[in-house]
Amino acid sequence: MDFTDVSLTALRVFRAVAEQGTFTAAAASMGYTQSAVSRQIAAIERAAGAELLERRRDGVRLTAAGRVVMRRATTVLDEIDATARELSGLPGQAGTVRVGWFPSAGVFLLPRALAALRRTDPGLHVVGREGSTPALVRALRAGSLDLALLASAPPFRPPDSESPPLALQTLTERALCLAVPATHPLSRGDFIDVADLRGQRWIAGSSAEDRLMGVWPGLDERPDIAHTARDWLAKLHLVAAGCGLTTVPAALASAAPPGVRVLPVRGGPQEQRRLLLARLPHPPTDPVTRVASALRTAALDADPPSPP
Repeated sequence: MDFTDVSLTALRVFRAVAEQGTFTAAAASMGYTQSAVSRQIAAIERAAGAELLERRRDGVRLTAAGRVVMRRATTVLDEIDATARELSGLPGQAGTVRVGWFPSAGVFLLPRALAALRRTDPGLHVVGREGSTPALVRALRAGSLDLALLASAPPFRPPDSESPPLALQTLTERALCLAVPATHPLSRGDFIDVADLRGQRWIAGSSAEDRLMGVWPGLDERPDIAHTARDWLAKLHLVAAGCGLTTVPAALASAAPPGVRVLPVRGGPQEQRRLLLARLPHPPTDPVTRVASALRTAALDADPPSPP
């Protein structure tokens, strides 16, 4: 085992593959060819003398040896980046916390937490990204994020099966609701009966990872999907235009555009959705602890959904 010849490029490629979940996605994110990514991974695995990535039909995940190398690689890359910033005369990143969030959390929770932190911790710098829950989990594992806001649906399994388990805290648990055009017959009452959802047209998510907004779960018919869209705001505006119905978390009720009503659904099993705060299980730094506290407070202080 000899890491003396492992390049920084190989370490960055290794982290990108772990974070993106496939060689193809990592290549696209870095502007490399897939063969170039494969060569870098082969080089770092030769140096480690072990398989670092488990190749599966649905992508790759870190092996036990891969997790060890990833932990050390993240430390090295962070130190190199910090050195580059210092030599460039840029401010240090000691007070920086990297946060990831799924789309609707960026609407109703993250802005509240960031506004509070600007008042209480003006020296704290929060950076991050939006992503699907699976992509955010991979980024946590790869060391690219310190905290992630994740969406969870029944039966509320852990977000991945890797070891050690992520440290998880439930911030909110609320019922899933339905966004309907204000001119639709279903919008006339204060709730929608699940039996009335048969034969409706739907606006669904555009990927298998997008389980938050789309068709009502458990319908006993093949849904009539009129449109697919990844962006939650595009879905709601399609609803406003009368193009169909879509599911939404209750917290988005106040963000719905004119022409949309967000209503609860009655009948059948309750469809709950959880908002989770996740991090790696090692002890968090003080800045991470302060950002986590602000996110928890913002979740507790969030106004309840507007009554229908």
